Amino acid sequence: MTPAVDRGLTGRQPKAVQSALAILEAVARAGAGVTAKEVAEDVGLPPATTYRLLNLLVGEEYLVRLPDLHGFALGRKVAGLAGPSVAPALSTAAREVVAELRSRVRSGIHLVLYTPTALRCVDVDPDHPLQAPELVERHLHASAAGKLLLAEQPDWQELVHAQRLHRLTDRTVTRAADLDAELRAIRGGGCAVQAGQVHEDLACCAVPVRAPAGALVAALVVTVRSTDPAAAVAHAGLVREFTARLGPLLG
Repeated sequence: MTPAVDRGLTGRQPKAVQSALAILEAVARAGAGVTAKEVAEDVGLPPATTYRLLNLLVGEEYLVRLPDLHGFALGRKVAGLAGPSVAPALSTAAREVVAELRSRVRSGIHLVLYTPTALRCVDVDPDHPLQAPELVERHLHASAAGKLLLAEQPDWQELVHAQRLHRLTDRTVTRAADLDAELRAIRGGGCAVQAGQVHEDLACCAVPVRAPAGALVAALVVTVRSTDPAAAVAHAGLVREFTARLGPLLG
């Protein structure tokens, strides 16, 4: 086999790589279904250039074109790169703390882990499973765990574009001003609550787990079959006792 000839980088190649990476970041921020026009507006590239790079990334399987041809989503190669870093194995001690809490609450108890920009449902209650963990992970503006992450950001619109606050139910917050108000309440109250925004008959309360230095590293999420957020909030006091124990184990 003849070795490839190293011709070095041409003048335009570094810029093209930077543009492709910016497009990947834009699709990750916007979530599945983002259109080529929306990506071009986000990254500030001409539509023709954006579309050419999108097609290149689809061809290399870093992006996929959705079946309805109305948008793009991250591809399997990106998932392969991110997977090991966002889904670490939990220690036995951490799992035992979560199990003890479940034994004291007759509702769903779930553990999510955070990176600075995303979350992963890593320990779903086997007796009260989440209907769709992928909705919790993808729609940060609707899920209690997602709102908790957004409330930590200096500018939440760096993670979720204001034009992509998708409606999942009639109660989903879809206006940026309304989400701003919710996030201010979360910062003041210390936990995130939603009812009927992901599933119409489910209320959730996400209580933060913080590392000893204060960083948000995880959350314990209570889920209750109810349209009343108070049904989930009623457990917050007990849950906080367990988040304090989890902090040193996960931080």
